[in-house]
Amino acid sequence: MTRKLRLCTLGAGYFSQFHYRAWARIEAVDLVGICDHDAAAARKQAAGFPQARLYTDLAAMLDAERPDLLDIVVPPAGHMAAIGAAAERGIAMICQKPFCGTLAAAETATALAESHDTPLIVHENFRFQPWYEQLGHIIAEGRLGQVYAATFRLRPGDGQGPDAYRDRQPYFRDMERFLIHETGIHLVDVFRALFGEVKAVSAQLRRLNPAIRGEDAALVTLEMRNGVLATLDANRLVDHPAKNRRLTMGEMLIEAENGALSLDGDGRIGWREHGRQEVVGLDYDWTDIDFGGDCVYRTQAAAVAAIRGEAAPVNTARAYLANLVIEEAIYASHNQGRRIVLS
Repeated sequence: MTRKLRLCTLGAGYFSQFHYRAWARIEAVDLVGICDHDAAAARKQAAGFPQARLYTDLAAMLDAERPDLLDIVVPPAGHMAAIGAAAERGIAMICQKPFCGTLAAAETATALAESHDTPLIVHENFRFQPWYEQLGHIIAEGRLGQVYAATFRLRPGDGQGPDAYRDRQPYFRDMERFLIHETGIHLVDVFRALFGEVKAVSAQLRRLNPAIRGEDAALVTLEMRNGVLATLDANRLVDHPAKNRRLTMGEMLIEAENGALSLDGDGRIGWREHGRQEVVGLDYDWTDIDFGGDCVYRTQAAAVAAIRGEAAPVNTARAYLANLVIEEAIYASHNQGRRIVLS
């Protein structure tokens, strides 16, 4: 496919701003339609796309514009209807996470898209953050030898006080499942991208801020099939040293036979060889644009390349279901107070 993809979008909420700014830089698409029930919000996001027409009804937009691709940037409650509408019309999709809200709904949506032979890719962007791609390259080179363990300390520091999250994403406050479902799932996907599949899960979850409904702290251990122990030590009330604490949202340490790799809050990667004291900085190319090292652009560019047949797809709905199975196991482990072995 050499022509540009006709793109429509559904959603004009807070996080959609990163999607729209990324789409403006992807030359392989033309944004022709924007839909949101809030016409004013849609008009605001359309400011940079004079060719895009505005809609408040999704079906009307899809029938009028006949797009090749729909970007679904609405909360999970709206995912199923949007996926159904696009699948019935043979339109490829990128869908925001949390994907469909529950594992059962995600399985249904995945089967629906597959029954219409329509691509459905989940907009899971953390694995596209440049530091994780670089860590993946280093691991693949074999420099570390056998990898023993990896820990990510999630410390955005935005969860304190009675007004936590209210100014940016107030719906966080009412989520029954919060930290793992909304944020921790990113790191589950990162661990899978770096170390492969998960064998077993152990988890302890806590709610520290009484102003919110769901958990905001967690200690989760993923036993990977290759023997790596991957730990998510997460606490949204505590911060970490960084110019922008939402850049990496925390710090990572990967410990291995030949030494240790570290990631700090400013995206710097360090290498300490086994038996040595000094940590050597490892330079790599990345751009500090928008959210998470420009990961939204990188996610969407990869999805477009896959839909155009230029690259293998990453995080298809079918592949992404593994993350949701792990999420369910994390909550089950906490609720049952035991280690959960995945089938």
